Amino acid sequence: MARYIRNTTVLVKVEDEYKVDAVPTGGANAILVSDVSVDPVADNVKRDLMLPWMGASEELVGNKHVELAMTVELQNGGTAGTAPAWGPLIRACGFAEALLLTPARVEYTPVTTGFEGVSIYYYLDGVLHKALGCRGTVDFDLSIGGRPVMKFKFWGIDAGVSAATPAGVSFAGFKTPVVVTEANVSQFLLGCTYATGVLAAGAAHTSRGLTFSLGADAKYVATLGAQSADITGRDATGKLTLDLDAAAEVAMRGAIDANTLVSVGMVLGLVEGYKVLTFLPACQRTNPKTEDVEGRAMMAMDLRLIPLAGNDEIRLVLL
Repeated sequence: MARYIRNTTVLVKVEDEYKVDAVPTGGANAILVSDVSVDPVADNVKRDLMLPWMGASEELVGNKHVELAMTVELQNGGTAGTAPAWGPLIRACGFAEALLLTPARVEYTPVTTGFEGVSIYYYLDGVLHKALGCRGTVDFDLSIGGRPVMKFKFWGIDAGVSAATPAGVSFAGFKTPVVVTEANVSQFLLGCTYATGVLAAGAAHTSRGLTFSLGADAKYVATLGAQSADITGRDATGKLTLDLDAAAEVAMRGAIDANTLVSVGMVLGLVEGYKVLTFLPACQRTNPKTEDVEGRAMMAMDLRLIPLAGNDEIRLVLL
């Protein structure tokens, strides 16, 4: 019988103890995904046997792990101060989750120690792939005219496959996102500050949206008795395109040459419970160039996201 890629379900749950199966369920831990893939990887060992005839030797199956990728829409869960259903994914990339009051909000910032792992169940039309101790990295795409998304890549311990189908799957925690448009972005500021759920000061800019990557150095590490997926570093970067008048471009190129850091803040969404605030407090702008956008000359640049006090180069706030 044929099996179909569209018949896919992903369940994810934070592990209480690293690499111990958290047993995610369809009713509580389903993730609404697109562009999902799972790749079991075996580090096979060649034998290269010398025989009195030509031909290949079989390889020995070595260490096994799983690499997974998925795209998830970036949207608040509908209730301010309540962690979103996709929270376990971003926590497994090295973010801390904080539930805060006044105003009610959820904040995510990077960490350097105490990395969490998740158990991922990937059902593909009757076959269940299990991966334990998964950790990874994430890219954010808030480009104009598109849906806001997070693109995840995970590495985990291969816990085998079996014939199974998910039961009682619910996506109630996922809400429909808004497209990144002028009408849906209430603030896009450079040089702003952030405090208690609010962007302040700074200068409003006309932009093509924002993309940035956590740049976590995640990898599978094989050792006897303690194989794991480790996060060993982080190098966050981004890209930005601005529509500037002549004087503003001259001033910005001067600031770039002087290596002047600048903050970037953006608020997507207009209704409480559905707002996503992004704050990058210290961006180094590099590689400025002119970009042709429908005949209009805009200024594109790369960003390096620099921590100030440590573990603060990215702040994601759900309001």
